[in-house]
Amino acid sequence: MKIYISGKISGLEPIEYRAKFANAEHYLRKMGYSPLNPAAVNARLPDDTTYEQYMAMSLLMLSFCDGIYLLDNWQDSPGSLREKAEAEKHGLKI
Repeated sequence: MKIYISGKISGLEPIEYRAKFANAEHYLRKMGYSPLNPAAVNARLPDDTTYEQYMAMSLLMLSFCDGIYLLDNWQDSPGSLREKAEAEKHGLKI
């Protein structure tokens, strides 16, 4: 089962959010899931990528998944709120 990781990124230092996402990725992998870590994938996009382009990529990655894993800070993130709403719309496991 592929699980998308969602949490706050904007406004945090890269070292902080990358660690949170990496820890979640490790945990999900240990639990037998195939995690999709948007913090790792989006870090490889060009520097001039806009917020909406990041979101488009993130929502595309979410569409590949069977569920979404919400980090403890997801409610502070407009992007995570959008991702959760999209997951609910498509009946993904939360």
